[in-house]
Amino acid sequence: MSETGTDEDPDTGTGLGSDTGAGADTGADTGADVRGRFETDGYAIFRGVLDPELIAEAAGHVDWLRQRHPGLRPEQLGHTLMRDDPFWVRLVSDQRLLDIAELFIGPDIALFASHYISKPPYSGQAVLWHQDAAFWPLEPMRVVTLWLAVDHSTPENGCVRLVPGSHRGEIAGTRVNTAVDNVLGEEIAVEVDESAAVDMVLAPGDVEVHHPAIVHGSAANTSPHRRCGLTIRYIPASTRITAPEQPYPSAFHLRGAPGVNVCQPVPRYDPDRHYPFRGAGVS
Repeated sequence: MSETGTDEDPDTGTGLGSDTGAGADTGADTGADVRGRFETDGYAIFRGVLDPELIAEAAGHVDWLRQRHPGLRPEQLGHTLMRDDPFWVRLVSDQRLLDIAELFIGPDIALFASHYISKPPYSGQAVLWHQDAAFWPLEPMRVVTLWLAVDHSTPENGCVRLVPGSHRGEIAGTRVNTAVDNVLGEEIAVEVDESAAVDMVLAPGDVEVHHPAIVHGSAANTSPHRRCGLTIRYIPASTRITAPEQPYPSAFHLRGAPGVNVCQPVPRYDPDRHYPFRGAGVS
């Protein structure tokens, strides 16, 4: 079962009349409609959120990160790299993304974490079934994930799969699983009805939003096409990051009141050290 967008889908942005949906892509939802269906299904899809030029810069950023960190697998370009990366902070600060996050968590927004999961052709690792809330040091667990498609994301190259409505259950425990080559090294410690799962089929610039308790994962990429997405974990400024390291490497205040966390300063662009992008160095 898939949630798909076609070439005929209108690219209408992220306003309340945009092509959004939870359970299906719809073209006339209000913010209340989106939130209501998100509460029921645990996810929503927004089509054509970011422009092709910015997505091309994000794709180039992934290549740049891989060259800078050759010892990391491309699925592991994670939040600890953000502290000194002006483009990454610029990307997650994009007003179009924050407008979507605000629908779900309100106007005072901070970043908890962000992570490129770039599955290379033929050898991209699976992400085993899990619930994000089982792993994250947040109190309370009020957070929303925006999954930004950098590449086309399909069942063939290992798109996200999720179980609609599973966020309404308990947060299950986890168990180690290293028998399968996978990103997390762990999986949810209960059986998952995979027949109920839905494929998140996305085009570059699309955004899928999901609840921290929804059961989700993705298959290995055995196709000839890369599958790259950027996960962005936004929190209301009232949600506390409880990890021992403070400020957290990827904690940035992005909109509204600053809230309860000590956040990182926005890094200043240095052309000798940082990825070049449009508007770099312009204050």
